[in-house]
Amino acid sequence: MLRRSLKQIKDQKIRRAKRVRAKVSGTAACPRVSVFRSLKHLTIQVIDDVSGKTLVMISDKVVKGKANVPGAKELGLALVAKLKDLKITKVVFDKGRYTYHGKIKAVAEGLREGGITV
Repeated sequence: MLRRSLKQIKDQKIRRAKRVRAKVSGTAACPRVSVFRSLKHLTIQVIDDVSGKTLVMISDKVVKGKANVPGAKELGLALVAKLKDLKITKVVFDKGRYTYHGKIKAVAEGLREGGITV
């Protein structure tokens, strides 16, 4: 069995993210919620792709520093408060290159619990 090089793995992740982003786009009325997950932290951005601006950014560093599944759900609920200040009720969820389970799924569930249509 052949091993993949680090460059092949990185290229595969980039292709996967591009494939998702080709189908998902956000507007001012319905922005894109992009999730980034590292080994230690979780970051969420709300992006208007038409103007190319980030409307809101929140990180687990702001909300008690928990990057586990319950912390991800809390982060989604904290993002709801910021979205309601901007009068946004509907978003498009961009999971990026990650599979839809664990922390990524918990963020989406937190948004839905807060009353945001995902």
